[in-house]
Amino acid sequence: MVYTSNVTIRVPEDLKRRMEEHRDVNWSEVARSAFEETIQRQEMRRAMEGIKAMRDRSDPDWDGAAEIRKWRDAAR
Repeated sequence: MVYTSNVTIRVPEDLKRRMEEHRDVNWSEVARSAFEETIQRQEMRRAMEGIKAMRDRSDPDWDGAAEIRKWRDAAR
């Protein structure tokens, strides 16, 4: 993985002191993981909203199982 950007974050002094007590932790990796997880949750939320919007616009009487059956019967 190639990293090409730096991001600066601000944390309270108390948190920084506590982080310094755990020098064995790769805090950059912790931050990267948290950023990635948050992005994935946001993308999932956006996708779910899109699916809901499509459902809201669709015909409420449409039956997916009946449609599949119709196409399978037509193929015979």
